Amino acid sequence: MPNFTKTAIKQTFIKLLNDRPLKQITVRDIVEDCGINRNSFYYHFADIPTLLEEIIMEEAKQIIAEHPSVDTIEDCLIAVMQFARQNKRAIMHIYNSVNRELYEYYLWQVAEAVVTAYTDTILADTPINENDRRILIQFYKCACFGMTTEWIRTGMHSDVQQDIKRLCELQKGTTEEVIKRCIRQQEN
Repeated sequence: MPNFTKTAIKQTFIKLLNDRPLKQITVRDIVEDCGINRNSFYYHFADIPTLLEEIIMEEAKQIIAEHPSVDTIEDCLIAVMQFARQNKRAIMHIYNSVNRELYEYYLWQVAEAVVTAYTDTILADTPINENDRRILIQFYKCACFGMTTEWIRTGMHSDVQQDIKRLCELQKGTTEEVIKRCIRQQEN
């Protein structure tokens, strides 16, 4: 059974984070909005950074669990940006705070998980050496991370889903060509 107080604290924090910058949110704000006392907050969390870290890590795990297999690089990019699109103002507040590194760590985790799922899907029956597989994962992970952080850095103003779709149209067949090249080189 989930702990309702802990869940309420998290939901209240995200709500407040969507309203104002992280540095303007206090434990007092959270407990007053939640209707609990300070001791209840401190029973569950040491401080606001601990609360933020738990929320971000839970979100990463949830997105990873929702994407056990990924069929396209477009799906990878959309999955990585999912939480940011749903909580735009909160993410901007985190990104523009001293906790940016924590969010970037989350992005790396999600990008690696969905790109690995994508790579496992497209290479399911393909004999490709482990080093080439690792390089492909690294490349696509960096692409997902880079596109996401650039989109956030510029204020999330563009219709990123349209940009992703267009990029994937331009890149169509590239991954398949790379895989064919890897296989040919292994055979020689």
